[in-house]
This record gives sequence, structure tokens and C-alpha cells, in this order.
Amino acid sequence: MDGVTSRSLTFNGPLEAGVRAVAILDAAYPRAYDLQRLTALDYLVTRTSSIGGPNDLHPAAPIQTPATDVRRRVVHDALLLMMTRQLVERVADSNGIRFAAGEASTSFLESLRTDYFKRVKARARWLADNLGNRSDEEFNGLMRQLFADWVEQFQSAEQSFGASS
Repeated sequence: MDGVTSRSLTFNGPLEAGVRAVAILDAAYPRAYDLQRLTALDYLVTRTSSIGGPNDLHPAAPIQTPATDVRRRVVHDALLLMMTRQLVERVADSNGIRFAAGEASTSFLESLRTDYFKRVKARARWLADNLGNRSDEEFNGLMRQLFADWVEQFQSAEQSFGASS
């Protein structure tokens, strides 16, 4: 496997998604989010420029659409992994099952000193500051708009490959 392929897989495995989830939840503390919102935030933490934020964490791809079913499973597995180390905790209440930063999240994140993880933490903080207090309705509206933009990108790419409409 070449360096680019193995690096791409690494960025999207449960460990890396788990660290991103810990960074997101720690930055948003004491707020807790459900799996759907965390899946969207996992995508957005790597693509902050799509919502007017800092440069993207990961290199640009021709089509930026998140593979939501795959990403949701990876984020779910990531949360379970992080729960085993008290980095994430599950909160069950009248709002359903949500996830919050665990007891060890801040000290764990402080131990991560690579440039990549510094950028993850900065983007997680940016997301918390800019999207953290949005209601589910407002957040879902933002995601619907992004999805509409992705559909448009996909249709443009499809046409450039010679597909008929």
C-alpha cells in the first residue's frame, strides 16, 4: 500500500474517529450529542471550510459528500472504544441516548501534541463555538443545505463524466 492510501484509511478508522469525537465532545462540554449529530460533526471537523471555518483538516476530494452510513458505523464503534477508557460517557435521559466528554477527556487531549491533533482540537473548538449551541432544528437545517450542495456537486461531476441527465 502506498503512503496516501494507508494514511486515508488511518484517518477514518475507529481510533482516529474516536479521538476526533473526544475532541468535539471535550470542546462542547457540558453539552452532549446523539450519534446523528456526532456523525455530522465528525465530517465537519475535517471539512470546516464548507461552513465558513478554518481550512480543511484533510485534503480536498473531487466530491466532498460524507458516506453517512459508513461514517455512522465508524463513529459508533469509535464512541464505544473511547467509552472503554472513560474518554466518552453515554448519557441516557428523556432526550434519548447521547454522548458527552468523559472524565479523562481533557487530560488525554492535552497529551496529544502532533500538528494533526493540534489542528483537530482547534477545529473542534471552532465547531463548538460556532455550532454547539444550535438547536437540533437549526443544525439539521444547516446539514440539509450542505447535503443539497453535495447533491449539486455530485450532479456536476456526473455530467462531467458524460452521464446523461
